[in-house]
Amino acid sequence: METTMLRRRAFAAGAAVLAAGTLALAGQTGIASAGQAGSAVPAAEQLSPGLLDAMSRDLGLDAGEARTRIADESRAAAVASALEKSLGADFAGARMSDGSAALTVATTDPADIARITAAGARAEVVRHSLDRLDAAKAALDSVASEKAPKDVPSWYVDVRTNRLVVNAARTAAADGFVAAAGIPRGLVRVGLSSEQPRAYADLRGGDAYYMNGTGRCSIGFPVRRGTQNGFVTAGHCGTPGVTTTGANQQAQGSFQGSTFPGRDYAWVATNANWTPRPLVNGYGNGDVTVAGSTQAVVGSSVCRSGSTTGWHCGTIQQHNSSVTYPEGTISGVTRTSVCAEPGDSGGSFISGSQAQGVTSGGSGNCSQGGTTYYQPVNPALAAYGLTLVTSGTPTDPPTDPTDPPTEPGGTWAAGTTYAAGAVVTYGGASYRCLQGHQAQPGWQPPNVPALWLRV
Repeated sequence: METTMLRRRAFAAGAAVLAAGTLALAGQTGIASAGQAGSAVPAAEQLSPGLLDAMSRDLGLDAGEARTRIADESRAAAVASALEKSLGADFAGARMSDGSAALTVATTDPADIARITAAGARAEVVRHSLDRLDAAKAALDSVASEKAPKDVPSWYVDVRTNRLVVNAARTAAADGFVAAAGIPRGLVRVGLSSEQPRAYADLRGGDAYYMNGTGRCSIGFPVRRGTQNGFVTAGHCGTPGVTTTGANQQAQGSFQGSTFPGRDYAWVATNANWTPRPLVNGYGNGDVTVAGSTQAVVGSSVCRSGSTTGWHCGTIQQHNSSVTYPEGTISGVTRTSVCAEPGDSGGSFISGSQAQGVTSGGSGNCSQGGTTYYQPVNPALAAYGLTLVTSGTPTDPPTDPTDPPTEPGGTWAAGTTYAAGAVVTYGGASYRCLQGHQAQPGWQPPNVPALWLRV
């Protein structure tokens, strides 16, 4: 009796939602009431301008068409959800037609056609229920969890064809995968595919990376050199040619340049799977956005991010220090009161939003305290012709910083630290600084609208 009552209540709840969905779908073509009281559709003014711009760019819709489409899709979702509850085991999926707001709901029972049509949707009778197809996919997932299938990049339930689709480089690979899961071949459609899916990951200051699959260091700051992405780190972490893997254990890149001892900087070029972000890992304190690389003065607060000890802060004690390690003397580093431990090497030092440098070495630890040195980031950028990735990344500097272009005259000069609001002249025009930064070769005011505004 209790089970029967629960089923009746569930059906009643589905019918109530279905009734509401029917009203919502009535006359859905050309709906102009998005955002009215009682509607589940966001009001037009609540839609992000960025979302509307992206829909215009990628779907060819103007703002009005985008709002209408979102309204129609939201209402269709409510109707589809209600019909799924109402049809129960007969339900075989729902879909929107490409380029229109028409909702199609599939069922395995022709007797459901009237109910689907009354809800304002198009009915389609198919052979396999969604439950059956989902169960078949779960069987494939179970096999794959034991051993990833070779030459089978993807599989999914396709409600349009009412089949479980298995994409494979070879039909034999798909057949073997399906057979291992014990799935009837009639449920499956094999699609030949040359896809090679890969995981995407972000480059972020402070995150771990591994050298030749063994030792671990930390990313300093994401950079670019022309169209090549990468990051700066400590020179003692690797020599040119050493390969790196990321914190996710996926192939990442290789060291392109490295100096140690004498200085302690290096840069790693990464593969296309890694996207540089103007961020430093705050390890539970929220990511910190990098806006520039203006050198902070002695006594300023500075914080360090590293993959061993996370996020720690202190003060800058001295610039242009020299320190002797067992491997030799390092000059031009900055001494700080921030603690660090092995594995933090190469990680980010940042003051406010301004990148300062990459962790070099020191003494002590983060239990008892200590002294840590960082290699300033600007000399590393100049040494390898790199551009720091910031919240307003400018044009890349020349790859050879010793051969800057001829300047047309003015007060702007590479190597100068500019505060927001500062005004310079260049090429007969005046420019106002938008972000505090230390000027680099190639960052002339006309080239970097993220940093300079012509006035």
